[in-house]
Amino acid sequence: MATQKGNPNSYVAGGHGKGDRLYLFLNAFFLLLLVLMMLVPFVNVLAVAFSSRLSSLEPGIKLWPGEWDVEGFRIVWVNVGLQRAFANSFFVTAIGTVLHVMLTCFAGYVLIQRDLPGKKLMLIFILATMAIPGELIMIPLFIVNKNLHLLDTLWALILSGMVGGFSILLMRNFFQGVPYDLAESAKIDGAGDFHIFRTLYLPLSQAGIATITLFELVGRWNQFLPVILYISDSSKYTLQVALQALVTENMGSSGMAMVTPNVRMAGIVLAILPLVVIYPFVQRYFVEGITLGSVKE
Repeated sequence: MATQKGNPNSYVAGGHGKGDRLYLFLNAFFLLLLVLMMLVPFVNVLAVAFSSRLSSLEPGIKLWPGEWDVEGFRIVWVNVGLQRAFANSFFVTAIGTVLHVMLTCFAGYVLIQRDLPGKKLMLIFILATMAIPGELIMIPLFIVNKNLHLLDTLWALILSGMVGGFSILLMRNFFQGVPYDLAESAKIDGAGDFHIFRTLYLPLSQAGIATITLFELVGRWNQFLPVILYISDSSKYTLQVALQALVTENMGSSGMAMVTPNVRMAGIVLAILPLVVIYPFVQRYFVEGITLGSVKE
């Protein structure tokens, strides 16, 4: 007892040292397995994509190209025509993300106004929309788009999910973190609401904007079900649907001889490349936005 009182760390080091080391070893081991489970398929995709046609036909998992060749990228981009689907995805993602972020920020700013009538009712309605499964409203949304003559247009994909309850509430939380006295002082000096919103709230909420921007970019770039629901013209397919057709229906004009594994994997690499390039620039804001925006009242 005297030894433990004299040295508080002696009990931990002597009694639990081996258990702690075992826990750290098992933790590191399982984390390593998890990393390998995610990394090996990605490396296999890269290795097959940069392999020649004959080398890509070899069975098994590849961790390195058997014979270096970029012919698969040329075929999937030019012969298969993936550039049209890429352009469609870029258009839908860019326009849809800009509109989503803009409208979400406007809505979040409105919901922090202290004199807003019916604010609690609006918040309840927004929360209710988050509880409704998307599959439940697919048919009503299809009918609405049909009545608006938006079927087989890219605008149907842009307007789909243009606002979201999660994004609105997240931006509301960030805007609530801005001292209200600053806005009051700006109003006393004669500043209007839009000027206050643009020069005060937006600069102080960059982490929240980056968070919803990244969520929307990934969601719109990877969207699949809305395309299947609203688009029947193959020339207006987005990238994910075109890739699905490439893998399962052999889109190539010359049949199976063209759609070899290196061509398919090259298409996958092109599909994930924009997200891999963008993520490092917003990752810091994304993590900060998730941790801060989720705890504010």
